[in-house]
Amino acid sequence: MTSSSTAPLSAADLRRYRSNLQEEINGQALYLLLAEAEDSSKLKEVFRRLAESEKSHIDLWESKLREAGEEVPDLRASLRVRVLGWLARHFGTDLVVPIVEHTELNAVAMYDDQPEAIAEGLPSAERSHARLFRELSKQPGEPIDVARLEGRHSRYTGNALRAAVLGANDGLVSNLSLVMGFAGAATGQEVVALAGVAGLLAGAISMALGEWISVLSGREAFNRQVEIERDELEMNPEEEHAELVLIYQAKGLSEEVARSTADRVFENHETALNTLVHEELGMSEASVAKPSTAAISSFLLFAVGALLPAFPWFFVDGLLAIALSLGLGAAGLFVLGSAVTLWTGRSALYSGVRQLALGLVAAGATYGIGTALGIAIDI
Repeated sequence: MTSSSTAPLSAADLRRYRSNLQEEINGQALYLLLAEAEDSSKLKEVFRRLAESEKSHIDLWESKLREAGEEVPDLRASLRVRVLGWLARHFGTDLVVPIVEHTELNAVAMYDDQPEAIAEGLPSAERSHARLFRELSKQPGEPIDVARLEGRHSRYTGNALRAAVLGANDGLVSNLSLVMGFAGAATGQEVVALAGVAGLLAGAISMALGEWISVLSGREAFNRQVEIERDELEMNPEEEHAELVLIYQAKGLSEEVARSTADRVFENHETALNTLVHEELGMSEASVAKPSTAAISSFLLFAVGALLPAFPWFFVDGLLAIALSLGLGAAGLFVLGSAVTLWTGRSALYSGVRQLALGLVAAGATYGIGTALGIAIDI
């Protein structure tokens, strides 16, 4: 119990304690799931150590609640954490690591204004999580797997998953609005179905071409930077080695460990080149997709989203087709809106309902415009 000289906790403080406890439970569960899904013994150890750190934080907030005379709630990991764990288990940790890194970055300052957390050193503990990944380079007798640690050669990335969600969402919103506009004009089943197919193809082709050009330009820029870095490495290897040591020191390694890590990297010329490109330029081979793959993916993802509102018009007409189109569109909007919470960390219900509302407003607007035009030109 708190001493009599301590001011009673406010309801806001208790809510903050419970919120902190939930965040730490989420963190521990996520890192345990990643450890379970990870094949590399070294990375398993990193995730387990992170989970141990979260467990000590859980104990802290549970004790704070007990000291305040509050019952510790029986909390479980959030749906977002369970989804990320499922993705890691079925598709590999490379898929979710970028998402987790983004979450950790957002959480760096979460305890900076909380006196209880500051007293226990939690702000510095949060900042040290990223440094645990660097501990792998300290294992004696084992070559450092820099490419693996930096996420290279990964088959999936969090950015690709995010692009998939947004691509399908673009197709769904745009084609739902288009279909509803033609439905409002009372143009008939065949015309609405044709408009839906045309919108699907036009949008998907446009997305594919735009993505192809964008990725091709990015790959050309990446290749040019690699060649520049290759020339610098061949002409001034000592200078490049010294620069890599400084980069590692800036990330929190001691000079001795930074130099040892750089020495291991420079044992292989290609590893050194790839590492320098990544560390100095923030670029890697895995970060630049193949233009053809990006174009095909964009086409298919947009098409999947665009197909939902158009599909009922292939079989039915009138109010039933409108209802089915809106129903499928609404379901898709909610699911895609909820999926975005993998990155934002917000409530899946809130994000899903928000996306649903926005999409239906757009569809309602185009339906009204279509109705007005249909009356004006007497379709």
